Amino acid sequence: MSKRSACETDAVVGRNIRARRLVLNMSQTALADQLGLTFQQVQKYENGTNRIGASRLLQIAQLLAAPIAALFDGTESDGDSQSALPDYLSNAQAVRLARAFADVDDTDVRRAIADVVENIAERERRKARNKQ
Repeated sequence: MSKRSACETDAVVGRNIRARRLVLNMSQTALADQLGLTFQQVQKYENGTNRIGASRLLQIAQLLAAPIAALFDGTESDGDSQSALPDYLSNAQAVRLARAFADVDDTDVRRAIADVVENIAERERRKARNKQ
């Protein structure tokens, strides 16, 4: 692989950028404008076809109000469940849920919502296992 070519890490970082941008209800154009880029360049970053330099990556993380490490979620091959997060956030209902959840300020309410969703997910997993 050449020094300048994109790799799987670039694709994962791009998907994480896209997921975070969607959660914030931000368009590619809005992000591009803040970065001084074209929306096509942001699109290439998100698709993993163009690499993102370190200073640009830091700038993107700051604009998306995300820790820079969060943009690398899923790059480890340790089977961490967070690695699937960007795939979940490509689903319109998941983005809707994430946006609504972000609007809840009360910590106890947020915890209760997370508990409800986790319980429903566990029931769904059990149903799927029983069908096998």
